[in-house]
Amino acid sequence: MTTYINFTPSATQAFTFQPTLDGSVYNVTVQWNIFGQRFYLLGKTLGGVTAFNCPMVGSPLRYDINLVAPFGFTSSLVFRAATRQFEISP
Repeated sequence: MTTYINFTPSATQAFTFQPTLDGSVYNVTVQWNIFGQRFYLLGKTLGGVTAFNCPMVGSPLRYDINLVAPFGFTSSLVFRAATRQFEISP
């Protein structure tokens, strides 16, 4: 079952959410990087260990770009640019 999270960034604080990836819950922070001129995802375990750090790349409607696949996850974390939503699939 896919979970959808609306991405609503703020000018005053980082956007955060807690997806379940591969059966574990992670704290994900989305922050704007002024040098890169884009958002970046920082995912940490509940114990504070960094699990992934990557640019937030938007997927088109007909194709999924799994942002956490390069880090060995079998779960999927996709940012859908057209709907401004994260899609998390186990």
